[in-house]
Amino acid sequence: MKYIYHLLFTLILIVIHNVSVASISIYELHAKNIDGREVSLSDFKGQVLLVVNTASRCGFTPQYKSMEKIYNQYKERSFVVLAFPSNDFRQELSNNKEIKDFCEVNEISFPIFAKGKVKGFEKQEVFKYLTEDLNGRSRGEIRWNFEKFLVNREGKLFKRFRSSLDPNQKEITKAIESLL
Repeated sequence: MKYIYHLLFTLILIVIHNVSVASISIYELHAKNIDGREVSLSDFKGQVLLVVNTASRCGFTPQYKSMEKIYNQYKERSFVVLAFPSNDFRQELSNNKEIKDFCEVNEISFPIFAKGKVKGFEKQEVFKYLTEDLNGRSRGEIRWNFEKFLVNREGKLFKRFRSSLDPNQKEITKAIESLL
């Protein structure tokens, strides 16, 4: 009988855990910004997000200009681009100050976060959320710089776009507009 109670208790905990995990949104996470300050992603609650892993010395780096363009085009409708620099593919500058300077020179006005991991065991919480299912199983690791994750106003992943798709291409802008 003791075994049955233990089993029931375990099942109840699993159900409660899965319900609480299922209710998690990206807005419950935190990340350090490019200046090293902890930012609650709840600051962006209710907005549509385009989360992008970036690199300053990549063949896709010109997409920064496209990201800035769509940010300016849609920001009045509660849309924001969030850039997360990473050196996972060995194409990012060496430190946050250099990355910040690069973004300022290129007139990037959307939020830039601190350089960090976007794949592997040490990836940032944001990318765990975006690349793993509720049970921690991979939905597919990031393959390269400038993968894009579109998140709806409820903080749930809506769609993922590979690196080669420029943010100004219709596939992405139509998806953004569908959420606005």
